[in-house]
Amino acid sequence: MKMIPILFMTLLLTGCATAQNDYDPLEPMNRKIDSFNTVVDEAVLRPVAKGYVAIVPEGGRGVVSNFFSNLLEVNTVVNDVLQGKIVQGASDTTRFVVNSTLGIFGLFDVASEFGLKRHKEDFGQTLAVWGVGQGAYIVYPFLGPNSVRNTPGTIMSYFLDGATYFYLVANAPIVIGVTALKYINDRAKIEEFVKLRDEMALDAYVFVREGWRQSRIYNIYDGHPPAAKPSADEDDDFADDEFDDDEFGDDEFDN
Repeated sequence: MKMIPILFMTLLLTGCATAQNDYDPLEPMNRKIDSFNTVVDEAVLRPVAKGYVAIVPEGGRGVVSNFFSNLLEVNTVVNDVLQGKIVQGASDTTRFVVNSTLGIFGLFDVASEFGLKRHKEDFGQTLAVWGVGQGAYIVYPFLGPNSVRNTPGTIMSYFLDGATYFYLVANAPIVIGVTALKYINDRAKIEEFVKLRDEMALDAYVFVREGWRQSRIYNIYDGHPPAAKPSADEDDDFADDEFDDDEFGDDEFDN
């Protein structure tokens, strides 16, 4: 949630402008998909997530978040290495081992108590480090905000997610239950951002799009983005483009 105040001020300063831009050439289609996703969210996901929050205490939700985050540590480690962050990769590997053992399959974040900070790296960030431009902003049905550059990372994270292989050996009721728990928990974590969008946004689509872009640059630059916003002409160059990704903070829009 630490990115929400930053995001809020940024969107106020930009006035939630709706002008066409070179990073959202698919805006007409994206808006339709976004509207569909909003209808699904309001009809199903939001009410279920609110019920989940009402029933499950914060500590219990934290345990669920820890478990699923731990399953994604392998994805982080692989991208640490691909980005040349060898020391961080060693730290994240140790973190995964500690939480998977002492933390009881990742249910408890014991590693943080040992000073092993959680990092979040994905293949979209890796491609940015390698100089690949963001490409078009895309809104996917059910999955939400993404981009051409980030799409391979979404696929890669699926294959490097420990939950994927758990699903291969578990029976159908367990798979359905665990999957539902993951997505309900993820939806509950972004409720504050959704409330902010509903209360403050003149254009909800632009609010989410710019928030996603700001979150990506925050993650790509490891929380230390450039002070100056680049010009529109430079938007596709990693060194300049990204003052534009899960997490709002670390969680909200990670796919």
